[in-house]
Amino acid sequence: MQAIILAAGMGKRLGEYTQDNTKCMLEVNGVRLIDRALETLHNVGVSRVVLVVGYKGQNVKDYVGANYKGTPVEYVDNPIYDKTNNIYSLYLAKDYMLVEDTILLESDLIYEPAVVQKILEDDSPNIALVDKYESWMDGTVVTLDEENRITRFIDKNRFRFEEIKQYYKTVNIYKFSKDFSSKYYVPFLAAYSTALGNNEYYEQVLRVILHLHDAPLKALPLSGEVWYEIDDVQDLDIASGMFAPTEDEHFQAISSRYGGYWRYPQMLDFCYLVNPFFPPQRMIDEIKASFDILMSEYPSGMRVNSLLAAKNFGVKQEYILVGNGAAELIKALMENWTGKLGNVIPTFEEYPNRRDAHNLVQYIPQTEGFKYTADELKDFFDNKDIDTLLLINPDNPSGNYIPFADLLGLLEWTKQKGIRFIVDESFVDFAKVDGQFSLFDNKILSENPHLIVVKSISKSYGVPGFRLGVLASGYTELITKLKKEVAIWNINSFGEFYMQIYEKYHKDYLSACDQFRAEREMFLSELRDIPFLEVYSSQANYFLCKIKSGFTSHELALRLLKHNILIKDCSTKKSFNGENYIRLAVRDRNDNHYLVETLKSL
Repeated sequence: MQAIILAAGMGKRLGEYTQDNTKCMLEVNGVRLIDRALETLHNVGVSRVVLVVGYKGQNVKDYVGANYKGTPVEYVDNPIYDKTNNIYSLYLAKDYMLVEDTILLESDLIYEPAVVQKILEDDSPNIALVDKYESWMDGTVVTLDEENRITRFIDKNRFRFEEIKQYYKTVNIYKFSKDFSSKYYVPFLAAYSTALGNNEYYEQVLRVILHLHDAPLKALPLSGEVWYEIDDVQDLDIASGMFAPTEDEHFQAISSRYGGYWRYPQMLDFCYLVNPFFPPQRMIDEIKASFDILMSEYPSGMRVNSLLAAKNFGVKQEYILVGNGAAELIKALMENWTGKLGNVIPTFEEYPNRRDAHNLVQYIPQTEGFKYTADELKDFFDNKDIDTLLLINPDNPSGNYIPFADLLGLLEWTKQKGIRFIVDESFVDFAKVDGQFSLFDNKILSENPHLIVVKSISKSYGVPGFRLGVLASGYTELITKLKKEVAIWNINSFGEFYMQIYEKYHKDYLSACDQFRAEREMFLSELRDIPFLEVYSSQANYFLCKIKSGFTSHELALRLLKHNILIKDCSTKKSFNGENYIRLAVRDRNDNHYLVETLKSL
């Protein structure tokens, strides 16, 4: 078995990274793609490697030489690489395919050795390696029958997004027997190139061969083996994380993205603090039906959007402000005054991170699970010199919740003390309570102008991609000032449309919250069966857990990432004093069960 690597292209989309070198010389975490490929091929024992080079081809020849650790390396030159596509590069190497079985690869791929091992170990002599289609993939797509025979090659003109569940992406790694190449591939390759020219792709030849009823070619789907195709700088960044040299670097690369995990479709993100049961499919379909006009039209300005928010939250328009996520509002709010901020830790750090350390007065509960009451906050801050008290309710990551009656007592206490009171209600809809629980109330806001209430719409409403948040206060001068400081078009048309239609789905939302609370109880019961975890009760959509034995929190995070599960390692936060805590989000039944079973397996 020999290997042919197509490496003639220019890689223009990689910009400066390929300005002086071809794509196969690209480094990912300090290792060139060509070195990774040659090492894998050498280890599986190929008889030789044929490199088809073009752009900056001499650099590749000088770097690799005539062999790699004893495996012969031969070269084929494509002198018109800038005028042709890869069908011509393969055509130039066709004579090699007539003398030996061949594994064909493209040079812009990065993959774990198991990918090549899989195709070589399969008994079928002629294989196109494929993977289930995901949104990040680009290029040749196929459909398969029940016996993994390719039924269609889908070009871009025939690609249908509504059919993507049926699609597989070719990995651009193939295995061809000498017999297949001699009888089918090479004759058709030569004929195709002669008839239709060289500005095509070699998969077009497979498309032609597919129409022969006896063509002995099958597809081999991957089953979790890791690979990636690097076409641009974002691909390079993602590949650097996926193929980090150590588990720790891999974890840091993934967790430091703070989102965008749709590029990692197999990842189960248990840092993801979002309602898994809302919005309903009908609401999603309504948004999809308006996609074209929402994309092509400007959103309304701040006046209209604050009116929509006022309608949805039942407060006066002059009391409320809409933000591009709560994060925009938090930033604007915290930049609008000086003075000392009192807050509990551990907590959501977006607020205190916008204060210098000497302007923070922080309370650390000395209880299991960092639970605390309103009275304990009053006792601690009673003689402290603070201008503002911050409360996340329920708190993050503890899930601690101060009941509404106690919250009103704390509101009155701050009023009497002349202390500004910020309450973040981003998780309050998850709390299991009877009666009123929200401070989004005209009477409360008007009678307490020292109160500022913040709410992220991402969390309980399940739409983090729309980037919506609201801030309300009876201190109308502040609201007016903040409205002038944020951009007039600070949210997009999709976010505005969501707020416009939400009222129709309010009952669905209440039902989704009930469904969530039932799932949270079931998940809590299952987690408490894990012997090495101490799981604390929560009124939010996550659980704070202390690891009692067996692992550090970081070790557990690394172990779970091997199973494509991302969790929050809390041990680096100073309030935990180096003890081993993690935070687990509540997802749907299937995801939660998978996490529990994985934890049991450890």
